[in-house]
Amino acid sequence: MTRGTDLMTHSRLHLRPDPARTVIRPFDVGDPEGHRGPTRAQQIAQRVIAMEEGALQAEIRRVIDSLSERHRDVEAVMRRRFEDMKNLAGCGGVDPDRALLIGAYFSEEYSFESAALFNPSIALAQDQSTAPDGGVNFVLSLRGIGEGHLSSVTFRLGSWDPAGGFQVGKPSKTAVAPRIQKDMSKDDGSYTRITFEGSNDPTESVLFPVTPSQQRGIEDLRLTRFVEEDGRVRMLGTYTAFNGSVARSELVEAVDYRAFDLFAMTGAAAGSKGMALFPRRIGSKYAMLSRHDNENLYYLTSDELTHWDGGEKFFSPKLFWEFVQIGNCGAPIELDEGWLVITHGVGSVRNYCIGACLLDLDDPTKVIKRMQLPLVHPSPKERDGYVPNVVYSCGALVHDRTLLLPYGVADNFTSFASVAVDEVLAAMK
Repeated sequence: MTRGTDLMTHSRLHLRPDPARTVIRPFDVGDPEGHRGPTRAQQIAQRVIAMEEGALQAEIRRVIDSLSERHRDVEAVMRRRFEDMKNLAGCGGVDPDRALLIGAYFSEEYSFESAALFNPSIALAQDQSTAPDGGVNFVLSLRGIGEGHLSSVTFRLGSWDPAGGFQVGKPSKTAVAPRIQKDMSKDDGSYTRITFEGSNDPTESVLFPVTPSQQRGIEDLRLTRFVEEDGRVRMLGTYTAFNGSVARSELVEAVDYRAFDLFAMTGAAAGSKGMALFPRRIGSKYAMLSRHDNENLYYLTSDELTHWDGGEKFFSPKLFWEFVQIGNCGAPIELDEGWLVITHGVGSVRNYCIGACLLDLDDPTKVIKRMQLPLVHPSPKERDGYVPNVVYSCGALVHDRTLLLPYGVADNFTSFASVAVDEVLAAMK
């Protein structure tokens, strides 16, 4: 067990995976190599077409009744799925009821956070109209893992008053999977827009893998409330896209909770995990933290949000709890004293700990000081799980000189801790 500081106040609140939260997603059937004759999809469709009317209606009622307990507009979802499949299944022109049931046979219910709910990020919410007096509203992103170790991103809403504590609202019982609307282009580059038809609040929208680059997972979203030089506020985030063999960084922008734009990133640095965007331009350029050598932290600047090359190494393993490698734990936080960067270090027996450092505001390659011991380390009560001896975060929030740090435990669940910023800075050398 790694030793650390005792600065943090740990909350009793834990967010744990809930297998009852599901999305309806496409279910695809394939054919063995060398298959000849009608495809499996065609045969399934023909079996539905041949059903007796009574059996057909009974199965439609069963499907709708079972799914309507936690999904809205089930009939519309199944009809859309039929439209996606009718050419492959060779069943265009069937009656509406058979079309609905064919759509159901090519759909499945997927529990997207059945195995884990961890590696959170946090940012100020765009809407502060309902914030408590002296407090703020925030949005929390979480990495969920379901069947087949498939990662997606889900959201929670909360409020925080450092004097009175914080609350995280319960998510909706309904969850909605994305649909690809279209591939588009704007100044920041080409992108894919995904939409969430029928989503009524952010907790219902699940960033589920939909593109080839992320077909095996969207991992570790790092939210950034980015303020442009003209004052325009954008909700951006970097995440790891994993296709089953290659992991690389991509960018997402929330248009609102019903639409998100996904951008591929180019350049040598984009072929790595764990990039974190600064919340404003520095010297008129976008700025990013990266770890593209898998060991050290780099500072990068770019005229484009989606292209990242080069960079300057500025922060390396130095202390016993970070000898293996270091990385960031989310977007840098601007203080009067400098950029507060929450970090993680990997030490002996692959222990992951959370630390921090302070960087110069004008030149973030200058390290003013750093934590000598971890802020958060795997404790006896928080060391066991899918990946033992790991605490990890993808973002923190500062309000009224207090730091709120959500963090994942053992790649399993999410916990929270807080501390006065002045205490953190005083502990640095």
